[in-house]
Amino acid sequence: MASSKTINANKAFNASRTSRATEASKPANPSSLFRRLLLGFSAVILLVFVAGFVYVVLEARATQRFRTDAENRAHTHELLLMVSPLADSPDRLRAAAVSAEAVRVEMFRELDYRSHVRVRIWRGDALLYNSMPDLPDALPLPDSPQARQVNGWVRAVERDAATGLVVERSHEVDDRWMFTYSGVSFLLRSTIFSLPLLMLPAWLIVGIGLRPLRRFARDIEHRSDQDLTPLPPSDYRELSPLVESLNSLMARLRKRIEHEHEFLTDAAHELKTPLAAIQLNAHLLQTRSADADPQRHAEVSEGLRIGLARATHLVNQLLALERARAEPGAERPPALSIATLVRERLAAAVPLALQRGIDIDFHADDECVRPVHQESLFALVDNLVGNAIKYSPSGGRIEVRLHRETDGCRLTVLDEGPGIPPALRQRVFERFYRLPGQEQPGSGLGLAIAERAAHRNDARIELAPGPDGGGLNATVHFGGAFEATPAMDGV
Repeated sequence: MASSKTINANKAFNASRTSRATEASKPANPSSLFRRLLLGFSAVILLVFVAGFVYVVLEARATQRFRTDAENRAHTHELLLMVSPLADSPDRLRAAAVSAEAVRVEMFRELDYRSHVRVRIWRGDALLYNSMPDLPDALPLPDSPQARQVNGWVRAVERDAATGLVVERSHEVDDRWMFTYSGVSFLLRSTIFSLPLLMLPAWLIVGIGLRPLRRFARDIEHRSDQDLTPLPPSDYRELSPLVESLNSLMARLRKRIEHEHEFLTDAAHELKTPLAAIQLNAHLLQTRSADADPQRHAEVSEGLRIGLARATHLVNQLLALERARAEPGAERPPALSIATLVRERLAAAVPLALQRGIDIDFHADDECVRPVHQESLFALVDNLVGNAIKYSPSGGRIEVRLHRETDGCRLTVLDEGPGIPPALRQRVFERFYRLPGQEQPGSGLGLAIAERAAHRNDARIELAPGPDGGGLNATVHFGGAFEATPAMDGV
């Protein structure tokens, strides 16, 4: 019961710690995708509105000038028709012109028009009427240099040959009215009132458009932490890259978890035999006295030492296999000299070779510099050279060569051992596989580690018989670009 409570307490603690870590990883003020889309929509509406406003202003100016000119000509002709019958009575002509101008002024006042109109009437050379005598004789025309500071004027002149009357009417073109409060409010009134009618549909469209994303997030949230099955394809093209990326991530996670399970299973399985031998020998040492049977005691002690050595070697090989299997990190490995690294590992293998009277020759005709993972390259060389030493006959010879190739470099390890039959040259890369009839002790992990280490360094291993058909020729091809320096030979 106490154990159950302890487990529950641990689960609760871990869940609380995970929850706190999740909350801590959340940003304090997360950005809103909804707000971003709505602001983008609003920016587009504003941009369209500004462009429309500029267009309306330019169009209104052009239209106003055209209409003012047309209206001015029509009113001039109309005024000439009205005063022509009064050509012989100047007083009545001036009174009629004043009345017509009063009607025009009242109309402009009611319509809030701020432009001015000047009417002048001549008979011959005599000026009969001038509605605005304070103005200069010549008024600036639209788009003239004088009209940059003041408004321009359009001018229309009508003549009656029968009576000799000449009517001139000049109308001020008030372009600046559009930039006054009255003009701007007139131009913007419809747009301002339509903005709420545009923003409300935008808010609804963006909200409805993000529903599939929210539904997708809820589906992932409700998944079990043990469920790494692929997500179903999305019906929306915009969500498909996200679904594919998540499925790819879960596939990598599944593969990583499977590797860890395999590693634990293999370790547990392979450690059974050496641990059982260690336990048995330790028990015999405890139950038997060294004085009673010295020979038997020595045999048991040797068995215990061999069991410990085998267990230690197996654990080291399993750890090397796992390190070699690890995926390369995001950072590019440093460029290292393969010849220097190989020479260093051969020096470490010399004591083992001396125990068996084996000579190791190393020849490098080119110094190959490549980006490599140093630890995995050490594992690659150690296992290839270690296997060559183990399976070569006593007093034999091992050759290690490093040559330059067109697209990389080639590392070769030649031994004088029994070799590997062609039908089994692929199976020897499987974990814990050993050739039938092997007398040498081993775990069956050496070539598996070498293959994974080669893969991590963008290399591949080929197995072939030696030059005379005997022994084994293990060749590692390093592909890709590399740098070459002057040749360095070593033994």
